[in-house]
Amino acid sequence: MASTETKTPADAGSIEAGLDALETGVVGRTPFRQTFTNKILPPIVAIAVVLAVWSLLYPVVGNPSKLPSPAAVGGAFKDAWLQGTLLGYIWTSVSRGLLGFFFALLIGTPLGLLVARVKFVRAAIGPILSGLQSLPSVAWVPPAVIWLGLNNSMMYAVILLGAVPSIANGLVSGVDQVPPLFLRAGRTLGATGVKGIRHVVLPAAMPGYVAGLKQGWAFSWRSLMAAEIIAQFPDLGVGLGQLLENGRTNSDMAMVFEAILLILFVGIAIDLLIFSPLERWVLRSRGLLVKG
Repeated sequence: MASTETKTPADAGSIEAGLDALETGVVGRTPFRQTFTNKILPPIVAIAVVLAVWSLLYPVVGNPSKLPSPAAVGGAFKDAWLQGTLLGYIWTSVSRGLLGFFFALLIGTPLGLLVARVKFVRAAIGPILSGLQSLPSVAWVPPAVIWLGLNNSMMYAVILLGAVPSIANGLVSGVDQVPPLFLRAGRTLGATGVKGIRHVVLPAAMPGYVAGLKQGWAFSWRSLMAAEIIAQFPDLGVGLGQLLENGRTNSDMAMVFEAILLILFVGIAIDLLIFSPLERWVLRSRGLLVKG
């Protein structure tokens, strides 16, 4: 017993030192070379491969009206930039998409909490939300045009109908995965009602909620593109969807590819700038972010 007592302070010190070493090992700046190799170089290689395959396929197809050359698509980008319309196409669609997604966030979040926490509401609305989520967003464009006319309100209505079910279902899934022990501990500490939702339920349900937000943005962006392709009016301006439809109408495949690439670029940019950092923050807050 005596020997055990004499070793206890040393053991405690070694444990503390080990924990400090573990903590300092996790924190640290990743070298640029590693960042370049793991995150920057792969997309560059992928783009180079796509351009190489595209360049090889172009002479095989031999029909610019079906497959334009990379140079022709680059020329379409250059012309739009010199005419000052390129940023206008992007801004028209992005501003609509982000504003519509913000409204969907304001509606989908409380709706998801209501469905998750109230059994009667879940039984009544839950299946409807799942059905709406599986409904193609393009199906909402004709009734939205009839109800609201050819205006921005119609665009936002289509975005809401496409995004709200995904956001709500994502939050419901996240709340369902909250361990009951967390809820009991919160109630014991006085976190009930709104406090419980704010300090216990929402933080614990964050992974599912973020997944729902990401899917909701994807649905809202696709819904907006469908609305811009189908519903065209001079007062609505020219967004990326209408640019795509203009290329189809004029049989201009370079313009079609220009619109497709811009739609893809915006989707990737929003994911990298908003949702990827949000996902990393959630993982880091739970100690799940693997370095490198």
